[in-house]
Amino acid sequence: MTQYARAFFALFVRDLYVLRRELFPFVIRVCMNPLLFLFVFTYVIPGMSGPAGHTAASMNPAAGMGGTAFSTVLLPGLMAVGIMFSGIAAVALPLAVDFGSTREIDDRVMCPLPVAAIAIEKIIFSALQSVLAAAIVFPLATYVPKVPPVTHIASWPFLILVLILASLTAGALGLTIGTSVKPQQIGLIFGVVVIPITFLGCVYYPWAALGHMPILQYGVLINPIVYMSEGLRAAVTPSLPHMPPVMIILMLCVALTVLTTLGVRGFLRRVIG
Repeated sequence: MTQYARAFFALFVRDLYVLRRELFPFVIRVCMNPLLFLFVFTYVIPGMSGPAGHTAASMNPAAGMGGTAFSTVLLPGLMAVGIMFSGIAAVALPLAVDFGSTREIDDRVMCPLPVAAIAIEKIIFSALQSVLAAAIVFPLATYVPKVPPVTHIASWPFLILVLILASLTAGALGLTIGTSVKPQQIGLIFGVVVIPITFLGCVYYPWAALGHMPILQYGVLINPIVYMSEGLRAAVTPSLPHMPPVMIILMLCVALTVLTTLGVRGFLRRVIG
């Protein structure tokens, strides 16, 4: 067991060293999408003036939510997107290279660890990157908008639990994607899988806002990003409508279990089979 722990820790430290060398590209990758979205929808549009002197407040996507600023709605959603994209990018993209031309994965599986533990290490390391991504997005979503979001963290333990579960789930999703598609098709996955589940993941609107479209409201419940967004919404902006916290934690645990099982099985199949 001690030998396994040392080998696991050595892999983790190696990945940390690589991340430190590539820290600037990592920050740029995390910041670019939320920064542009925040700048356009929470700074440019609220600052526009329409005909007859009317402001662009009528263009506020959250106008039907009791006057809530869109920045408040957007903050937890963008944190969820940062977590999800970082988790996928940290696992799926490197696996596409490892299983492709370089076959670097062969060197990893030679370390004194069960092959499944190597897959678990990838999930845990990606979770660290996802937490860092959420920490980077939070100040952006707080200070860029013309109208700052209204935040209130009522329970730090709940927020930490949601961050951990969401980050691990994102890594497990990345592992599942990275072991399910051919390396040359990994770019296509972002267009046909990642982007759709983002827009249908309650990132830009609360789940409760879909109440007038019951088929869509219950259809999106298979999407794990829904629970990431709703969990962060319940933790950071509890004044907005959100799912019950117990349901959020339960479904994140279910998603983590299912995706980890699928991802590890796919990893074993690609490495051993």
